[in-house]
Amino acid sequence: MGMASAQVSAILLYVCIIAGGSVADIQNSTNGGISRPTEVRIGALFTFDSVIGRAVKPAIELAVADVNADPGVLSGTKLTVLMQDTNCSGFVGTIEALQLLAKDVIAVLGPQSSAIAHVISHAVNELHVPLISFAASDPTLSSLEYPYFVRATLSDYYQMAAVATIISHYRWREVIAIYVDDDYGRGGITALGDALAKRMCKITYKAKLPPGSGRTAIQDILMQVNQMESRVYIVHVNPDSGLNVFSAAKSLGMMSSGYVWIATDWLSAVIDSSGHVNSDATEHTQGVIMLRQHVADSGIQHSLLRKLNGLTRKVNSSSLSSYTVHAYDSVWLVAHAVEQFLTAGNAVSFSANQNLQAIKGSSLQLDSLRIFNKGDKLLEKVWQTNFTGVSGQVQFTFDRNFIHPAYDILNVAGTGFRTIGYWSNFSVLSVAAPENLHSAPLNSSTNSIQLHGVIWPGQTAEKPRGWVFPYHGKPLRIGVPLRTSYNEFVMQDNGPDGVKGFSVDVFKSAISLLPYPVAYSFVLFGNGLKNPSYSDLVQKVSENYFDAAIGDIAIVTNRTRLVDFTQPYTESGLIIVAPAREVESNAWAFLKPFTFQMWCVLVMLFLFVGAVVWILEHRTNTEFRGTPRQQIMTVCWLVSVLHMFYFSSSKLESYCSSFDFMMFLHLFRFSFSTMFFAHRENTSSALGRFVLLVWLFVVLIVNSSYTASLTSLLTVQELTSGIKGLDSLISSSSPIGYQVGSFARNYLVEELNIADSRLVPLNSPSDYARALELGSGNGGVSAIIDELPYVEIFLSKYCKFKTVGQVFTKGGWGFAFPRDSPLAEDLSTAILTLSENGNLQRIHDEWLSVKGCDTDISDISLNSLSLSSFWGLFVVCGLACAIALLIFFWRIFCQYSRYNNQIELEPEIVNRPARLTSIKSLISFVDKREEEVKNALKKKPNGSQQTRIGSTEEQSTLPL
Repeated sequence: MGMASAQVSAILLYVCIIAGGSVADIQNSTNGGISRPTEVRIGALFTFDSVIGRAVKPAIELAVADVNADPGVLSGTKLTVLMQDTNCSGFVGTIEALQLLAKDVIAVLGPQSSAIAHVISHAVNELHVPLISFAASDPTLSSLEYPYFVRATLSDYYQMAAVATIISHYRWREVIAIYVDDDYGRGGITALGDALAKRMCKITYKAKLPPGSGRTAIQDILMQVNQMESRVYIVHVNPDSGLNVFSAAKSLGMMSSGYVWIATDWLSAVIDSSGHVNSDATEHTQGVIMLRQHVADSGIQHSLLRKLNGLTRKVNSSSLSSYTVHAYDSVWLVAHAVEQFLTAGNAVSFSANQNLQAIKGSSLQLDSLRIFNKGDKLLEKVWQTNFTGVSGQVQFTFDRNFIHPAYDILNVAGTGFRTIGYWSNFSVLSVAAPENLHSAPLNSSTNSIQLHGVIWPGQTAEKPRGWVFPYHGKPLRIGVPLRTSYNEFVMQDNGPDGVKGFSVDVFKSAISLLPYPVAYSFVLFGNGLKNPSYSDLVQKVSENYFDAAIGDIAIVTNRTRLVDFTQPYTESGLIIVAPAREVESNAWAFLKPFTFQMWCVLVMLFLFVGAVVWILEHRTNTEFRGTPRQQIMTVCWLVSVLHMFYFSSSKLESYCSSFDFMMFLHLFRFSFSTMFFAHRENTSSALGRFVLLVWLFVVLIVNSSYTASLTSLLTVQELTSGIKGLDSLISSSSPIGYQVGSFARNYLVEELNIADSRLVPLNSPSDYARALELGSGNGGVSAIIDELPYVEIFLSKYCKFKTVGQVFTKGGWGFAFPRDSPLAEDLSTAILTLSENGNLQRIHDEWLSVKGCDTDISDISLNSLSLSSFWGLFVVCGLACAIALLIFFWRIFCQYSRYNNQIELEPEIVNRPARLTSIKSLISFVDKREEEVKNALKKKPNGSQQTRIGSTEEQSTLPL
């Protein structure tokens, strides 16, 4: 655009000079020093007879008068504004702009057109004159290509962000943009597309209106968009012709219920600039949402409104147009910048442009355009300006935009409009004014309400759906797989629909819940000889061959990249099926619950615990000592017990003669009896009871585990293929079956890296059963991997097969629609409704009620319980016994020491050994009864009762 615009500017310059271009003198310069000029001139460029022109012309005049009347700004210098009318023409506007620049103005206000701003920005760049626009909102004007362009209004970048936020708030995903096809319209709609993309929305169609288009052209375009699916329209046009869009829409019936119209700030400018509520504007825009640049309520605003009403003799005006406000503030922006410019010692001077003088032989007199020598300094002061104007805080950010951009969100209803909320880059959507949110933290209760209720077109408060089916006169083509097996899900039928099944009934029930009618017809997909490829069916939907696809379609990753799925209507996932047989019982089946190592440890633990309890109870408990008769009874009882452990009676008789073995019999009888019987001996010591409590806990766990394991071993089925789970199946080289058309094949090859040569396609349940019965060695398969719903039906008919392991993929079945189809979202909601009201389960029970074999999914294992499952329990038991023995022997040694000292003092005591120095004497001491030892310790050396030495010390010898 740069080179072409420069050439156009040069040609127009010639016209400008011929028309009236006299060269102005330098406003002020002296040789001896720099003084303030008596006058500075600025230009104003806009269309006088336009919505924007009628709003800004009195505001500019009033602002200049206020500046000249204020002694605090430009004291001693008069501000003069030169206005030029662009007459709504880009060509004329460019000429008028060059006329202003030829008059040595130091700044230009305007233009109102983004298209003219693009052209003359090249000229002001060359002449170093700041161009301050109060209306040009095209976001591309903020590029670095136009350093002397100053936007004194809000960029459409922010306005389109506000529109996208509203679209996302109401959960619409597709919109149609209706805009004027010029720089203003194209720049705004491009920004809208970017903003919508950030919120996962998009513009489905861009309806371009030629600049200055008539009613007929507008109606033709609206008739085209009315045939499309989306019913959300964004209107971004010029204020002077914008109402024609709504007038044409109303005549076409497009302002009725179901439509959504969102207008940018041009519509609010039309209504505000009229001075009172425009009846024509509100009549044609009922239910429309529109934006307006937010202006905080202030005393400055009310004062300006009174002045303007008095100046224009409008008594009914109750609000100011945003263009009025920004035009007024633009004059003050220039005044403050010039004040700082002059205060810094800069002079207002111009010089010839050497680039123009270098052109020889031209009669255009291009040297009449001169460069503002300190234009860059004035531009710097403009960017640094910070004051409070009618629009609020006038200050620029680093990216050359106003700080705190905000918009009012208005709803046209009745004879006027009302505010339903606000948008700002700080709070996004809120019902609280932006200036209140900037000065205070967000209130959670207030901020939770994003927008108030809206009266939509058709005088309804219900939010429109935002889309309809396009009126092509054709029902939706629904692709349905033509299955040859598992017809419970989908099958061909002679009825009106041509298909039936579980998936079909779910789809029809969900469609019936939609708040709008949907015409559809089912189209079978497949040759009827084998199950079709479901990936190919999904591909047909993505290619728009089908409008949707229903059936038992698994939702997998690669398919979601092509289409959108509804909410799953049933759970699914891959699982392994393998042949199984009943485990035959034998005479030694009762030994299988525990391994050999486990049995050995149990026997050793029985003996150990019995020994510990006997040691702890032998000195204090008479039931653990007994008479010879009692010992003979113990031997007889133990003989019958040891018979189970293959001890011969002859060996028992040889052992029973010894005293040591008699003690062994007693402790074994006790420990073994705790395993199976209620032992008859009562423990009297605290240590014995402690050990017994821990042992009984161990016995409880071991007994329960043994019973459960034995029960399982006698009733479970055993896998004949040797497949224990997914890992063993992958590591083997056995063939694996899968269902034709299922995604299982791709998953096994691509995800589990199973060789394709191992995979065997199977088509029906009978093929499954035949392949599993043959096995991997006879041309069959060792296992089949299929989806859970199919497996449940298969196992209900074939009881000799079982599942192995758990479902190793999680997923579900859904209906496929083209990407971004709104019908997928509505059907998802309908499926959830079916699930909540119980109808989904009812449909499932009608078609898929599983009867016959038990199809519980569980790991099948015949592994015996090993020591690894109980070693922690045994360690606890051993530690308890060890602690009890340590405490017991510590007490024994303390008693033995005192007893030994007592014997040394009474050598004449009868029946006491002279000295207990050997281990044999220690063992003999241990075998003594506790009561006998205590009585001996209580006697004095001379036969009299010895004085008791401390009750605490004596109590320590009592049994625990």
